[in-house]
Parts: sequence; C-alpha cells; structure tokens
Amino acid sequence: MLFDLDGTLIDSAPDLGAAADQMRTDRGLASLPLERYRPMAGAGARGMLGIAFGMGPEHPDFPAMREEFFRNYERRMTQLTYAFQGVAELIAALQHRGLAWGVVTNKSMRFTGPLTRAMPLFAGARAVVGGDSTPHAKPHPAPLLEAARQLGLPPAACVYVGDDERDIVAGRAAGMPTVAATYGYLGSNADTVAWGADARIGSPLDLLPLLQSGRTA
Repeated sequence: MLFDLDGTLIDSAPDLGAAADQMRTDRGLASLPLERYRPMAGAGARGMLGIAFGMGPEHPDFPAMREEFFRNYERRMTQLTYAFQGVAELIAALQHRGLAWGVVTNKSMRFTGPLTRAMPLFAGARAVVGGDSTPHAKPHPAPLLEAARQLGLPPAACVYVGDDERDIVAGRAAGMPTVAATYGYLGSNADTVAWGADARIGSPLDLLPLLQSGRTA
C-alpha cells in the first residue's frame, strides 16, 4: 500500500496556511482564514503564496518568498498537523494484516523526512519517497516505482491512494491500481470521477472493505 501524504494521510493545511499567513502579518497585512488556504494546501509553496499574495512562480520575487515560506513552515510543520480521522486505525489494520506500506509525496525530503520522523504514525512505513527523491516528481511514475522497489514489490502488487489527479495519473503510469481520496484537499471541489481511479473513498477506513473485496485490483 502506498499513500500520498498531505491531504491523504495527514491534514497539514493548518501549518502550511499559518506559515504563509505569518508572511502577511509580518508585512502588516490582514490575516486570512485557514479555509482560504486549505483547498490549495496540496500545492505547497506555490499554492500558499498564491493565496497569501496572489503570487505565482513567474513573479521575480517568488524564489525569495518561497524560501521565507519554507523557513516559516520548517519551524512549525508539526504544531497543528494531524492525521485524518481513521488513518491511525487504517495503518494499524494494514500492519496487522502484514501489508507493507509507504508514502510517496511531492513534498521535498527537507520537510518529509523530519515530519514523518516526528509523527509516530509513520514508524512502520517501509518506504518514504519525497518529491526530490527521484529525478521526477508526480505525475511522473518514477517516485512510485522507487517506492515499490523499497517495499520489494512489483508495481502491480501495490495500490496508490491520493487526493489529487496527479496521484492517479502517476499511479496509472506506474502500473498500480489507484484510489482517489475524496476527503482530501481537492476531493470536495474536483470531479474525482474524471480522474479515472479504480476506486474512490470518502474516508480513510473506506479503504479496508475495498481491499477485502479486491475492487482495487
């Protein structure tokens, strides 16, 4: 079993949003509510700076602002971040069944490594692949193929669960069955049916009956 991280296993939007919002308040701008930031949490710095300042990667100040955002986030990335309801029970059930599991995220290892080490949830993960662990990030299949290698499994024996269309594209390209997490950041606002996943789940624990029935194969 392989999972995306932000928006699939953990809700990191409060810390991501706070890191960007601090940049606003440091500049004397009004604070924005978390719900403004939440839908773009899966897009990382690009999404957070887009909400906070209407700034895209093409802006000349974007690299400096992105590094400031990174420093803010680095200082606080586990303060308000938590596992979605049902995730701990899901992981416990997978481990009870002897199923190897891991994480494939586009978050760089600068943050993925410390975050997963800080949260007991990830102690049993046998693969942790970040956005810079391979030469290509999702939607390229390379990170998923690397995770399968770390698990010691052929890609077709893995299932990838994610809350973004790029997760489903990457999983399909890697030859893995895919599951769209519709409770994630994009799920409630996106046409998840159009993503073409093999299955969709509205909560983490919905994955267990899917695995039992074989509907993800």
